[in-house]
Amino acid sequence: MGQKGGGVERITDVRQQLVGVAAPTSRVLRRIYWASAALVLLLLVGTAGFLHYGPAGTPLSDAFYMTAITITTVGYGEVVDLSHSHGGRLFAAFVSFAGFGTVTFIFSSLTVFFLETDLNEALRRRRMEKAIRKLHSHYIVCGFGRVGRNVAIELQVTNHRFVAVDTEVGEIERFLERYPGLLYIQGDASDDDVLVRADIADAKGVFAVTGDDSRNLMICLTAKQLNPTVRVVARCHELRNADKLRKAGADVVVSPDFTGGMRIASSMIRPQVVSFLDEMLRSEVKTRIDEVSVPGGFEPCTLGELGRRSPHYVLLGVRVGSEMHFNPPDEFRIEPGQTLILMGNASGRVALESALLPAG
Repeated sequence: MGQKGGGVERITDVRQQLVGVAAPTSRVLRRIYWASAALVLLLLVGTAGFLHYGPAGTPLSDAFYMTAITITTVGYGEVVDLSHSHGGRLFAAFVSFAGFGTVTFIFSSLTVFFLETDLNEALRRRRMEKAIRKLHSHYIVCGFGRVGRNVAIELQVTNHRFVAVDTEVGEIERFLERYPGLLYIQGDASDDDVLVRADIADAKGVFAVTGDDSRNLMICLTAKQLNPTVRVVARCHELRNADKLRKAGADVVVSPDFTGGMRIASSMIRPQVVSFLDEMLRSEVKTRIDEVSVPGGFEPCTLGELGRRSPHYVLLGVRVGSEMHFNPPDEFRIEPGQTLILMGNASGRVALESALLPAG
């Protein structure tokens, strides 16, 4: 799940291509480094040669100047007299040809480097936008500050596809060091064009988690206008703005300050519960409490026939409309439109989603 027409492999291939785009630029830089080293070596050899072939007492500065004008072919006039040294003239010719070739190579490589950098950036954007268009039922994380990055890490750990959007590319680049395959767009998420580029028409949800309540409000409005069915979770710094965000289209409004206060109180009142949740989030198997919706074409069956537990998940409850059935019996009928609440890892969620797919 999560891609159009075919699977994680194609997205992984595209992400590898995105990372590999910078390889030609690295090769050009290596050529520039080696050519620069050759030029420095040639300057040293030329200076030593003109000291050797020049008249006795030739100053070091004159020998270096002679080497420089010979390499660059500027022809300001010879300051080291080589008229009586055939070997010196041959040496000057060698320095001239070698130096001119080296300097030409350096400048041509620099030209290629600057042109290729711009070309690579254009290719990277095109390939990334192509990869984004292949996504389906993905999430859009609008705002990639501390909250947005934590959201992205949770989505990454639980194998959910997402696109990051932020006006500051520096915030995204820091995350790229850890997750080089990140799909992202630089821009203002409250802009229609940016959300369209993030393929909001096929998105499952939008996280409006910038540090500005007014911008989050505009993101909610824009997202709901472009895709009225998309689920929007908004961050709210000031609690007095929560109602405005809901009226703008946010399905859920979360205040980190309020949630943090509740967490601190829970750590004091119910420490074992909080400890269990912390251990669940930090476990190596990435256990989570998750939910799976029963699709419309599912053939109704009992919970016993579906299977309420496996090595990768345990079914905790079933939501039917506004009513929650906790720990339902095996005779409970599973029908389209219901939501299954489970505790398990990402593999368990995928296995349950596969079991709920319509036959054929």
